[in-house]
Amino acid sequence: MEKVTVGEVFSISDESGEDQDVEVLGVVTIEGTDYAAVGFLDDLEEDTEDDIDVFFLKIDEDGDFSAIESDEEFDKVSAAFDEIFDEELDEE
Repeated sequence: MEKVTVGEVFSISDESGEDQDVEVLGVVTIEGTDYAAVGFLDDLEEDTEDDIDVFFLKIDEDGDFSAIESDEEFDKVSAAFDEIFDEELDEE
């Protein structure tokens, strides 16, 4: 299985079954499980000061994506990405 990389673009189906392109903004491994932070490509390509929606997806051993299933897991993943993104901002 290939590792998911930052900048990778792929399609996911939204609630209505329509495909949406998303771009990987970051990847983190927590307790042996990989997670990706993604944003809708259309939102990322817009030249705007508005906040963009970022979603966290779990990556299984086959490279397939799934939703995070519990609030506890979401909080862990969100905190890990906050730490990563804060460090990147401090470096700029």
